Parts: sequence; C-alpha cells; structure tokens
Amino acid sequence: MSNLSGYIFLILGILLGIISNGFLKSTNGFTLLTPTIFCILTIIACIFCLSKAMNIIPVGFTYATYGGLTITAVTLFGVFKYNQIPNIYGIIGITLIIIGVILLNTLGKTT
Repeated sequence: MSNLSGYIFLILGILLGIISNGFLKSTNGFTLLTPTIFCILTIIACIFCLSKAMNIIPVGFTYATYGGLTITAVTLFGVFKYNQIPNIYGIIGITLIIIGVILLNTLGKTT
C-alpha cells in the first residue's frame, strides 16, 4: 500500500470521527437507539480506518492529525449545530492544536 492510501484512510478516519463525535449528543446519553447505533458503527469504522492508516503512516503523525483535526471540526460542529461558542481560551487552545498539527506534519521527523 502506498502513502496515498494511508492518507486516504486517515481522511476517512477523520471524517468518520467527526460524524460520530458530532452526533454523539443526539444519542441522549445512549438512550435513543437509532443515533446510538449510528455513533457506534461510525466510531468502529473510524478506528478501522485509523488502524489501516497506521500501517503506512507513523503512529504519532496519524493520531496527532486525527486528534487535532477531529477536535477542531467537532468544536466547529458544536458552534454551528448547537450554538456552543467557545470562549477566548477555547479559541486559543484550538488555534494551538492546529498549529501543533501543522508543525508535526511539516517539520516533524521520524526514523
């Protein structure tokens, strides 16, 4: 498998993670069956994609990119769907996460 397929699996994992975590609130504490099943299936598919990506891309890069982009996107999801606006410290934190992911992916080296 090529690096491209690793990044495709990573992108799919990120998208599935965003979907799963974004709609987690709609499960109402896992009391509503349909959204609960949807969240469980999407997080399982997410973990599968991440495991495939980690076979090709280093674990640190994979998980840092997944975590950073998923956190950022779910925060934006909360802003648009639930009108949950982060305060200045939340915005600074998200900005630092994005900067960290960029630095790791552009300047980080593994052996």
